[in-house]
Amino acid sequence: MRTFARGGLVFDVRDEGPQDGVPVVLLHGFPQDSTAWDAVVPQLHEVGFRTLAPNQRGYSPRARPSSVASYRTRETAEDVIALLDAAKVEKAHVVGHNWGGAVAWAVASEWPDRVLTLTSVSTPHPAAMRSVMLSSTQAFKSWYMGLFQIPRVSEFLFSPGGPAWQAVTSGLPTHQAHHYSQRMESPGALSAALNWYRVLPREMLIPSMKVGEILAPTLFVWGDQDPSFGRAATQKTAEFVTGKYLFTILPGVGHWVPETAPELLAQAVLAHIQRTEI
Repeated sequence: MRTFARGGLVFDVRDEGPQDGVPVVLLHGFPQDSTAWDAVVPQLHEVGFRTLAPNQRGYSPRARPSSVASYRTRETAEDVIALLDAAKVEKAHVVGHNWGGAVAWAVASEWPDRVLTLTSVSTPHPAAMRSVMLSSTQAFKSWYMGLFQIPRVSEFLFSPGGPAWQAVTSGLPTHQAHHYSQRMESPGALSAALNWYRVLPREMLIPSMKVGEILAPTLFVWGDQDPSFGRAATQKTAEFVTGKYLFTILPGVGHWVPETAPELLAQAVLAHIQRTEI
């Protein structure tokens, strides 16, 4: 399967590994695409897992709506359910990084019967983020989210080659940073990616869905050098998981865990899955 459709949008997806293997859904964030998992998937395939790595809403050229409302949490989460349905998958292990982690939390909360295990990489539970935003350094770490709200200004500052683009890709391997930069140069790509952030004020005022307690066995992986997510929100996340929970800290690792620590991440995911099968 190379594509799947939902609501008139067509998403690109990399469906790889043994087709009869248990599926692992891999969800990327900003400004990534499915190639963020390139160094992770071989290790999953080696032990028999099938991987489904979509280019999410805004990142697939034929799934790039222009309205901010199109990027609400329910929309991005239902995209994952559409992927599972298209792949004829009843249940899957769900792994997400950055915004993909936020989507993974939402899917596991709303559709627990479709999720075998949940792994969020870097991204704390949304409720944990809200609860510590003003009582920790998290608001300072999230400064860029406010700047992303300003149309045209943020497109100028954060466009590839723009004054602040290097800050976006800082810490990424050179080839990956170059690839993501090329992707963001496509017409409408950067604005679509920023819409994930621009919808946040609406979600805070009138949530499109409640991301509540998580029943699925959950692994949260966090690099202790992550400049975007602080320790307070990561530690608070445990309060929102009622299923089995493991918090794994990767010393010396920054935000780009799939690209910079793929072996450690794959090992952690596989160990997590194996623990739940015992």
